[in-house]
Amino acid sequence: MGIVPSMTNPNSDRIRKISILRTAAGRRRAGAFIVEGPQSVREAAEHAPGLVRDLYLSVEASQRYPEILDAAADRGLYLHLCSPDVIEAMSPDAQGVVAVLTSPERRCTDFTAHGRSGGRFFAGLIEARDPGNTGAIIRAADAAGAGGVVLSAGSVAVENPKVVRSSAGSLFHLPITTGARTSELIDAAKAAGVQVLATTAEGEHRLDEFAAPTPASGISLGAPTLWLFGNEAHGLPKEALELADATIAIPIYGHAESLNLAMAATLCLYASAQHCAAHHSA
Repeated sequence: MGIVPSMTNPNSDRIRKISILRTAAGRRRAGAFIVEGPQSVREAAEHAPGLVRDLYLSVEASQRYPEILDAAADRGLYLHLCSPDVIEAMSPDAQGVVAVLTSPERRCTDFTAHGRSGGRFFAGLIEARDPGNTGAIIRAADAAGAGGVVLSAGSVAVENPKVVRSSAGSLFHLPITTGARTSELIDAAKAAGVQVLATTAEGEHRLDEFAAPTPASGISLGAPTLWLFGNEAHGLPKEALELADATIAIPIYGHAESLNLAMAATLCLYASAQHCAAHHSA
């Protein structure tokens, strides 16, 4: 006997309320956000089960991704089997898998946290507006072993569905805080003994300087560091550049005018990760 879905009405009030979570106003009213796709939902169920309100899977997806069912059972999460048109009404990008999560408090940045590489370094996004780049930087920070990601006031919402999707589950792996003014972020980092490095095309130092065992700049990427990355179109504001301890440029060896923000951030974060790993193993 085939499995029969328990939710089959795509026009129900519950489904309408879930679909509205794709909008900023809907998320604010509900205090919740939507997670779409098997990768992100799997990571949410495994790493942030306390935030998960409900899981919704099509019958086919429940058979294709049994690990999500196992995670739900292990953690006592509410799981609903749905017809394909119900999932489609919730989200056209879900691949048969949707979760609704409570929006957490994200306003306290702990710059004393240690990344998994043994060092302390953080990604700071200042007025970043592009959700795809923002999610990709969260993913890169996670992969590099960063201690967390901080987004200044004026940045895209972390729970924007495009940010959630492009983070590929990394949103649930490391601390992410939002809403503070740029000066507040920088002051908090310095108070915790964290150096602040601002990325800009006109930087006083170049990232490749730090390939040398003892860079002439005197700056150590093995030290606790907050990297600042600016708006995709306009870069970092003057305030951030003036308050930073140093400005760093990524050299362009070919003919490209610049690098995509997420790619530039990845290079900087991995430079810190490599120095921290070398320091930790020394």
